[in-house]
Amino acid sequence: MHKIVATVMTVTILTLGQAANATNTSEIPLALQEKITAAETACASFDNGKFLLADDALKQIDLDGDGDLDWVLNEVSFTCSSAASLYGGTGGSMSHFVVKGVVASVLNRGWVVTSFGPHSVLLVDVHGSQCGGINPTPCATSSIWDQQEKVWRSAKTPWE
Repeated sequence: MHKIVATVMTVTILTLGQAANATNTSEIPLALQEKITAAETACASFDNGKFLLADDALKQIDLDGDGDLDWVLNEVSFTCSSAASLYGGTGGSMSHFVVKGVVASVLNRGWVVTSFGPHSVLLVDVHGSQCGGINPTPCATSSIWDQQEKVWRSAKTPWE
């Protein structure tokens, strides 16, 4: 576990200019450290693979529009020497979003946060099957963080 925490701290220092001191790196949520440890264990258990956490795996970004930085862990930036597709496939890879201590994860092919009126909106490129299609069918979802309920809100409104 100490090795993975050191790796996480190094990645944070490399990718988060404003979080490049010991105080901030120690604030990486335990839930994200546990996900990294589980990924490393899964890799090692597959033909004794070597796990690598790329520099861009951890990000800090304001997901909910409150001005505070939240955490994101992107498994697309994980690699295992003995299993090329262990952390992703045609549906994408998991991303884990931490807002106010709450972890929410989604399988995706990419995401971005944008402003829409008074809200920060998380736009996520998801597998076409979530739109009634197949893998190449374009499909996206948008979500807004509900500060009161501490959940992501998404509409399921069908188009007419």
